[in-house]
Amino acid sequence: MQIVTLKNEVEITGNGLMKNKPCRVVLKPSNEGKIRYFVKDYAPFEASVDNVISTDHCVTLGSGRAHAVLEEHLSAALALSEINSVDIYTDNDEIPILDGSSKIWCELFKSAGIDKPLLYKPDYYTVKEPVFYLNGKTSLVIIPESELFISYAVNYDHKDLKNRWVNIDFNHLDEIRDARTFGYYKELKKYQMLGFAHGVTRDNTVGMLDDGGYTTELRSEYEPVKHKILDLIGDFYLTGVNPLHMKAQILVKEAGHAVHIKAAKVLKDKLIKL
Repeated sequence: MQIVTLKNEVEITGNGLMKNKPCRVVLKPSNEGKIRYFVKDYAPFEASVDNVISTDHCVTLGSGRAHAVLEEHLSAALALSEINSVDIYTDNDEIPILDGSSKIWCELFKSAGIDKPLLYKPDYYTVKEPVFYLNGKTSLVIIPESELFISYAVNYDHKDLKNRWVNIDFNHLDEIRDARTFGYYKELKKYQMLGFAHGVTRDNTVGMLDDGGYTTELRSEYEPVKHKILDLIGDFYLTGVNPLHMKAQILVKEAGHAVHIKAAKVLKDKLIKL
């Protein structure tokens, strides 16, 4: 594996999505060939599917008392930027929500500089046999293919997002990168009463309204479905292989982080280098 890391140390501060408390993250170049989290003064742990401890509302990585809550947008940004080696230091259990997408993370990496070998050539992978997850209305299928293809379906109680399929478009990956997290606006107060989503704002979250509209202007058509693809990229990067370097057809219907991670645990052992 050729190491791709940052050229310079960089940091950012923002509030967490769940508790709305300030979170400071420092990213440091590394030649270890690993993505590692250093939370407070606890022992570090790798960004690995084996270290996922929760998929309730978001993905939480951790080991022992050290946790990194809502790491999926950062993980997706690392995949989109092809960074495979970096040390991530944080003084809070939460990773900041920022604008609710991977856009600011990718811009941060660009400002720090990405240290890529002169003759960089990524390793490509496929699956040695199909990977399936089927449970009622939910399905996730990965089969070998000559090129990467991702198609994601949702079925929400919303006129734009009823039985809606969206395919990844490699000519407009910025629309995946910039797609913000979302949810039903009517459920926000309920989640906040349960201790979640206190950091939600109109800027970082797309609220789906009962009349078929949104609480904010969309950045692109069907932005919420594109965010599901962004989540999938971040979750699958925890296999240790960049999903954007996979030669496979990935079809997902009405899934979420829990299903992504279950599939990723199986996928990890079925990936083969080309």
